[in-house]
Amino acid sequence: MLDVIKDWYRRNFTDPQAVILALLLLGMFGLIWLLGDVLAPVLVALVLAYLLEGVVGTLVKLGVNRTLGAVFVLVVFLALSFIVFFVLVPILSKQVTEVVRALPEMIAAGQEQMLQLPELYPDVFTQEQIDTLIANVRSEVGQAGQKILSFSIARVKTFITIVIYAVLVPLIVFFVLKDKQQLLDWAGKFMPRRSELSVRVWKEVDQKIANYIRGKFVEISIVWVVTYVIFELMGLNFALLLSFMVGLSVLIPYVGALVATIPIAVIAYFQWGLSANFWWVLVIYQVIQLLDGNVLVPLLFSEMVNLHPLAIIVAVVFFGGIWGLWGVFFAIPLATLVHAVLNAWPKAKSDLELQETATEGS
Repeated sequence: MLDVIKDWYRRNFTDPQAVILALLLLGMFGLIWLLGDVLAPVLVALVLAYLLEGVVGTLVKLGVNRTLGAVFVLVVFLALSFIVFFVLVPILSKQVTEVVRALPEMIAAGQEQMLQLPELYPDVFTQEQIDTLIANVRSEVGQAGQKILSFSIARVKTFITIVIYAVLVPLIVFFVLKDKQQLLDWAGKFMPRRSELSVRVWKEVDQKIANYIRGKFVEISIVWVVTYVIFELMGLNFALLLSFMVGLSVLIPYVGALVATIPIAVIAYFQWGLSANFWWVLVIYQVIQLLDGNVLVPLLFSEMVNLHPLAIIVAVVFFGGIWGLWGVFFAIPLATLVHAVLNAWPKAKSDLELQETATEGS
């Protein structure tokens, strides 16, 4: 057994480049693990910088000074962000409050229908089971509603956090966009010698992360707008809120689409019952999900759709469990990083074996 371990170690970790890559990855994950909360503004800024870099790069190619391009793009982005915050957020907040206030009526209607189940299906449901289920549902919904209604921006830590993000994040984004190459050159000075393998993996993953963030932003926007227009035309209540949830659901592949179905079905059912409109909403929602998964995603993430669905789900569960929302958001890029490392590692191993062969031959 010891010989097997030694042989595995010799084949995978005696190449200095492989060791450097492993140490860099461990250091990066360890830093985020220990200081993730502290570095959250930096992570947000890096995501936004990746998102805006494509526009800045295009302006630079057209002959615009990079500093001016960074200022222009950031000002436009901040203006759009203010519009979203002061126009859309209050509407979404209002609809959330309306949904919470409508919950008692929905629960009462659902309770009446559930009480009929023992009569309709006496072999399956008993009155005691239904009473217990109703009590549990009312308790859970009541607690959730109180939490939503009691949430306030005035809660001190939330307010301070918003202020910090509002000041620090735009500054970090500006300097990252303005001095991107200088920052990369500065970081390169601290890289160990013979780190070509790490640089190759970084360049591959860096481009894919950039494409992923921009593509995900476009995907969320398209799915949100299309869903909102369709729900509004159909007259579905809380169309903006439900479409917003559908847009965000694309952050969690496969699982998000299933979870978003529940509130849509509940709202449609209590609005129309089991009528034609109810079924049309569900059918159209499924069509949107099919078009998103089979047309939009392949177009936006052509270099990432080669990942197996199981690998994506495992990445979402694993990294989401470690880093929460950030882990879910970056699950696919992180899975791509693992994939790139695994692809590069055999190359490092074969180089080592060629060197040993050459040494033995001499």
